[in-house]
Amino acid sequence: MEMVGKIACVVLLCMVVVAPHAEALTCGQVQSRMTPCLPYLTGSGPLGRCCGGVKGLLGAAKTPADRKTVCSCLKSAAGSIGGINVRKAAGLPNMCGVNIPYQISPSTDCTKVQ
Repeated sequence: MEMVGKIACVVLLCMVVVAPHAEALTCGQVQSRMTPCLPYLTGSGPLGRCCGGVKGLLGAAKTPADRKTVCSCLKSAAGSIGGINVRKAAGLPNMCGVNIPYQISPSTDCTKVQ
């Protein structure tokens, strides 16, 4: 009986340790939410549904780790996707009426994001 209690305690501890990480944002999720922005950012279309993705992403980034992940993913995308207008990318939060604690730019230092 004592062994069952120890096993239950270990399982519970594992669940507590793993649970916060199970909800963490991924670059795939960031890219998915930002896909509607590509026509606007590449000059081939209007702002369209982009702001919905930006606002949804902002709401999903609840922890400092999530915000760093979003920053890193956006920074990487801004530098690697051909044809992105970096000025439009940097102005996207303002265009969508949201405030983020960093600039969307290939030169942003995401390690400082809280």
